[in-house]
Amino acid sequence: MKDKIEDVRKKIDAIDGNILDLLNLRADTVKKIADIKKKSKLPAFDPARERKIIEELARKNKGPLTKKDIEFIMEEIFKLYRGMFRPMKIAYLGPEGTFAHQSALKKFGGNSEFIPCKTTDNIFREVEKNRADYGVVPIENSIEGVVSHTLDLFVDSNLNITAEILLNVHHYLLSKEKSFASIKKVFSHYQAIGQCWNWIIENLPDAKLIETESTATAVKMAKGEKNTAAIGSLVAADIYGMDILAEKIEDYGENITRFLAIGKSFSLKTGKDKTSILVSIKDKVGALYDILLHFKKNNITLTRIESRPSKKKAWDYIFFFDFKGHKDDASVKKALKSIEQESVFLKLLGSYPIGDNNV
Repeated sequence: MKDKIEDVRKKIDAIDGNILDLLNLRADTVKKIADIKKKSKLPAFDPARERKIIEELARKNKGPLTKKDIEFIMEEIFKLYRGMFRPMKIAYLGPEGTFAHQSALKKFGGNSEFIPCKTTDNIFREVEKNRADYGVVPIENSIEGVVSHTLDLFVDSNLNITAEILLNVHHYLLSKEKSFASIKKVFSHYQAIGQCWNWIIENLPDAKLIETESTATAVKMAKGEKNTAAIGSLVAADIYGMDILAEKIEDYGENITRFLAIGKSFSLKTGKDKTSILVSIKDKVGALYDILLHFKKNNITLTRIESRPSKKKAWDYIFFFDFKGHKDDASVKKALKSIEQESVFLKLLGSYPIGDNNV
């Protein structure tokens, strides 16, 4: 039996050697692409190309790997190579260890250079001033709803949405203490406290709750003070060297935050895309209804509609639409042309691959 295991292991070793050779060959080829892109001033990040590679491999796949397995493996390969020869600068809502940082790592990988920002405004500014290649901004949470301020920033910005990142949000109780009984104070962002409220009441009813500007800040504060804990992420636990006293303490399991990657380029068509626009409608009866009709006429599925005050005139609103399809689809082109004719103005924010929440 031992001889049989050793024989199989030799085969695995040989396969692993082939994989290593192919990965290095791919790295050499990626470097050539990176050099061409640099000379041609093309964006290093191409989510549409990456999506097409995954879809093509999934189509060719004969198993036993699943499509999700292939997607996970290829995403890790993309992230590794993406920053190997031409590290990208990524601005995000800091400090290190926030869920925004986690989403940026998920999309761009550890080889990128990450720039923590204090506000979403700063993220937009870093990209606009070419101090960052891309920014990662929060747009909505499945429990808390839309992040209105992010929507507002798109009105006056020339940046485009190049990708969306869906992050499964899990909260952990992090501390240097060994038991719940030792914890007198709990630090965290107010949203994290709210999302774990029932768990806190049941397990730490006497602990004083202290709000912080971010979950990562909470972890930093708890690290330096006895008899305290913080509610934060696994990434923060790793960065700040904290122990996990309890895991996944959120009250609702389906807690997903949607982030957007913003930059100066547009993503190419993949066949599984989403488009975002903002529209200022005319001040007349049925104006919004008339706009919505164009989506129906062109068989386009709306996934979100939000209204925000224009801040230029009282009771004047701007509408944000997300819908399935790409700006280069014939049906989308037709709908956008009609909507533009019937509105005060229309602004295309971007077409980008539909995100997944595998991680």
